[in-house]
Amino acid sequence: MTYRNGVYVMDIRENRIAQVIGRTGDRVQVRTPGGALEWEVPAIALRLATREERDAAGLRPYLSGCDECAELEAARQEASPGERPRATAAARTHWIVVHSASEARR
Repeated sequence: MTYRNGVYVMDIRENRIAQVIGRTGDRVQVRTPGGALEWEVPAIALRLATREERDAAGLRPYLSGCDECAELEAARQEASPGERPRATAAARTHWIVVHSASEARR
């Protein structure tokens, strides 16, 4: 499976959550959510992190204290079923672009 940069995955070899930052051949470059440690993982040793796993790791964009996150989450909740995927994508894109980048600089 191919994973987009920014998505949270589980390294099933170590049962550890990580964020995808790149790819080289059949290996995926990942880092800890705060960006402190980076490593490579065979793509077959990864799976998408569940919401529960992201929550347990403190990766809850709607609780970040960011006003824009709160607005995007409210819009997502109020969106019609047909518009919800687009609203969800907007919220996730904001989280990845704004908050993942700022976490990596810490």
